[in-house]
Amino acid sequence: MPPVKSALRNALVGDSAVASSFRAYFLGLVACVLTTAIAAPLSEYFDLANIVMLFLLTVLLVAFRLGRGPAVMAAFLSVGAFDFFFVPPRLSFAVNDVQYLLTFAVMLTVALITGQLTAGLKHQAELASRKERRTQALYEMARELAGALTLAQVAGISRQFLRNAVDAEATLLVPDQSGQLKPVAQGDGDQPQYIAPQMATLAYENTACTDLDTPHPVGYFPLKAPTRVRGVMAVASSGKDISMLDEHRELLETVASLVAIAIERLHYVEVANSAQLQMVSERLRSSILSAVSHDLRTPLTALVGLADSLSIAKPPLPDQHGGTAEAIRDQALRLSGLVGNLLDMARLNAGEVKLRKEWQPLEEVIGSSLKLLEKNLADHPVAVRLPAELPLLEYDAVLIERVLCNLLENAAKYSPPGSPIEISARRLDTAVEVAVCDHGPGIPAGQSPDIFGMFVRGARESAKPGVGLGLAICRAIIEGHGGSISAGNRAEGGARFVFTLPAGNPPTVEDEEPAPGTRHE
Repeated sequence: MPPVKSALRNALVGDSAVASSFRAYFLGLVACVLTTAIAAPLSEYFDLANIVMLFLLTVLLVAFRLGRGPAVMAAFLSVGAFDFFFVPPRLSFAVNDVQYLLTFAVMLTVALITGQLTAGLKHQAELASRKERRTQALYEMARELAGALTLAQVAGISRQFLRNAVDAEATLLVPDQSGQLKPVAQGDGDQPQYIAPQMATLAYENTACTDLDTPHPVGYFPLKAPTRVRGVMAVASSGKDISMLDEHRELLETVASLVAIAIERLHYVEVANSAQLQMVSERLRSSILSAVSHDLRTPLTALVGLADSLSIAKPPLPDQHGGTAEAIRDQALRLSGLVGNLLDMARLNAGEVKLRKEWQPLEEVIGSSLKLLEKNLADHPVAVRLPAELPLLEYDAVLIERVLCNLLENAAKYSPPGSPIEISARRLDTAVEVAVCDHGPGIPAGQSPDIFGMFVRGARESAKPGVGLGLAICRAIIEGHGGSISAGNRAEGGARFVFTLPAGNPPTVEDEEPAPGTRHE
């Protein structure tokens, strides 16, 4: 056994076997015999009180070196040897002077007390030294875990530590994507066969437990991190009883706690790296969108202008060429709108858009939106239902108009011709809710939470024009106003988009006094 491993084992397992073996008692006996042999020739020159001191010194040394049991034996042997070899009549246990009985009693009492105190102090010193070595070993393990970069490294460090410390095999089990506990690959051999999935799950969901239905008892310890349980550590004892698991339960729970903290650290490092990568990707995408949008706007504007100049050319173009010029203009305008969406999305993501909020009624922005989309909504009757008690709202009219235009344009795009579109609003406790409903096919199942993402479209293979930025722009604008937006399907069919705007504290509007000379009707 290597010296480091042996020292660690002695520090963690318990008292040395030498202190409680037959050899220790034999050495105690030899010490008493040697003391008697040394004291015999000295008895001619020294008083018997000094001979007693030699025997007490022997008991003290035996207690210090060999422990309590040998010290108690040495105390009785010392009294017996002193009585037999040094108290008259010698070579007999008979006592002529009664005062020697008191000497024997005091000698035995002092020997026992001295031996017990010495052995106790030695035991406390050994415990303190063992605790210090255990703390140092755990510190070294914690330092190695702090530098671990993968779960496999964490598993390898904990496994090696428990092998050296308590001669036990350890396996880490962590939940996979589906929540099932799976052993962590450790890269040093085949995975152990002693794992019981039911016991591991029990420990993961409740508390530590022990499986006795195996050749070697296996203890399952939950890896309790500060936020939640990160997995289970299975420890297999080398013996056939649970004495090791019971004796070192505190150590095993400490190791499980250190491993849990290491696994949680790896989890949050992975989360931070993923978030950073996503931020960099989003920033790069916004930069590309902004650059491409700026570069495309100028030629598109020129293309629209050229198409307009063809339509007003003198003399007029033939009907066939005039229709072509009109189609070119319409497609250029549509492409210009898509590029505008790209540029707006890039600006919103970069935080470059500043809201110009003013207190104004909701019906004004709804009316202006309907006016702008008059051509797109020609085949869809629009019903507007606004309660009379709606308060003034503080919002950026241009941006909210953009939100309504995008929602109405989507409703018209995905609804069959002739189907109505409804706009309604209602007052909530601290906000005003606006809903745009249609009678189209609705939102595909499972896409409601993601439909407001960039480049996400309700029908992925649809032939409808668009790049999937309209709803993302709506969400950015509404959230910039402190509101929220959501989408769902109506029970009677069709999609329903709802957004809210904070009600706030609108100013009081005072009625204007009539001018002099006017009369009320």
